[in-house]
Amino acid sequence: MIEIIFRSKKDALRLHTLLQNLLTASGCTDQIHLRYEDHHIGKLQFFHEAEISIHLLKDAFYEFVIESKMEDWFRTILIDQYYYHDEEEQHQIIEIAQSIIEGNREDLSSFVPDRNVKESVRKDIHQMIQPDINFSFDSFVKFRMRSFMDQLVKYIEISIDEYKMEQEYQMFVQMLREFLAKRQAKFEEIHVLMNEGVFFYDESLIEIRNTELRALIDRKLLFHHPVYVDSATIAPLLSIAPQTVYLYCDDEELPLVRTISNIFEERLTIKPVSAFQTCKDMQELSGQKREIN
Repeated sequence: MIEIIFRSKKDALRLHTLLQNLLTASGCTDQIHLRYEDHHIGKLQFFHEAEISIHLLKDAFYEFVIESKMEDWFRTILIDQYYYHDEEEQHQIIEIAQSIIEGNREDLSSFVPDRNVKESVRKDIHQMIQPDINFSFDSFVKFRMRSFMDQLVKYIEISIDEYKMEQEYQMFVQMLREFLAKRQAKFEEIHVLMNEGVFFYDESLIEIRNTELRALIDRKLLFHHPVYVDSATIAPLLSIAPQTVYLYCDDEELPLVRTISNIFEERLTIKPVSAFQTCKDMQELSGQKREIN
């Protein structure tokens, strides 16, 4: 028999449910007993027969730690160490931390010392859970998982910094949207080609030279936000305030492209670079037809 003692009845029930589901799915008939000693302490007793049953317990225990307890620990760190009590803020920061652990944020992964924290948890569980063992979950976390818990603090530190930057970025984008809404359009339609540089064209696909663009820029944008506003692309676009923007680029994930998209929203249409030449050819052909007529 394997017995695991929990100081939380809720945690004991979580692991019991996970293990029961795995046993049922695999066709195992081993017995699990969940006993409560008082209002808090719960004991999970697992009467196993085959080796596969212990592997199932390890899998259930791993899922319990990674999918359930890790979020609880993140939330505790946010409240106790960083005083984040707002649930929505907690949720957004935890989402960032979890995305780093899942390997979905390569831009942030380089800031964490160990990218294989999940594997280290699996290893600790594998070493701990053996036939006929009795242990406390809280002691297991305190002593066996000390390094993992330190890692979680580091993930939260990085995620808080990223969350603050994202909040600042959203405020910046909203400010530019409000600026754009108040501007009168100097061109109804603008074409922007991003191909080894950034080039502006008017409705007739005639290039707008840099000297003309600079003359159109509202200097208040650069004065109040010199760090954030890109003087070569965003500042001219906002100053011109076109009703329609056609952006030709081959990588929609570029930070500059995402920012333009966030500011101009429904005014923006993104096309591949190859579409620009097609549009230009059609424009020239249309102009030739008008001359014939």
